[in-house]
This record gives sequence, C-alpha cells and structure tokens, in this order.
Amino acid sequence: MDNKRTRLILIFLFGVFFVHGGIALANKSSTSIEVPEGASKGSEIIIRVTVTHSANSFLHYTEWLRVRVGDQEIARWDFTRSQRPEGAVFTKEIKYTVEGNVEIKAEASCNIHGSMGPAMVKVTVKE
Repeated sequence: MDNKRTRLILIFLFGVFFVHGGIALANKSSTSIEVPEGASKGSEIIIRVTVTHSANSFLHYTEWLRVRVGDQEIARWDFTRSQRPEGAVFTKEIKYTVEGNVEIKAEASCNIHGSMGPAMVKVTVKE
C-alpha cells in the first residue's frame, strides 16, 4: 500500500510540474533594451524591449512591463492569467522623440517571483 501511495504522489507532482509551466525551474522576469547610442535632437528613435522569463502559463507569467524615460512612464503593459504575454520571451517596441540626452529604464515582473530589476541605457543627442 505504501509503495502504491508513493507512486501516486510522484505521478501527481510530476503532473503538476508539467501542467503549471515548470514552476520549479522558474525565474524572475528580466528585460534588455535596444536603442541607438546617439540621435539628432527632434528625431524619432525606436526603443526595443525584450522580456525573458522561464514560464508563460495561466499560473505563472510576466505580470507587467514598464518603460520609463527619465522620471516619466512612456509605456506600460499589464498581463493577466487570461491575457498573458505572447511567449516566455517577447519584445515590445516604442517610438520616442529625442529632445535631449535621455536615460531609458525598462522593468518587467513575474506574478510569482518578481523582477530582476530594471535594465538601463542612455541615448546621447548629437548636435
């Protein structure tokens, strides 16, 4: 009886692991940012933010992504169990008009484990 019970528990745990997106191997959401190093004043640049997270299931997913230039939030995406990101790794693009040197921060957060912290880059205005 104990052997049968042990097998059932192991099968259950194995099933939970696969159904819930590998929670045991989970990590915090992290971001990376791609921008040009420099831009002319008044020019439009594309800010490309890539989010990396080990899971994307209804129980475990990236919950939000925020992009800030200086102290101003310029873009935000909020996700839910039923409206998750398109994948465990996904990219969002934002157009931004450069008026001076800027510091860009992007941060994403897992609904269970949180964030790896913000990624930061600087764009310098070329005169």
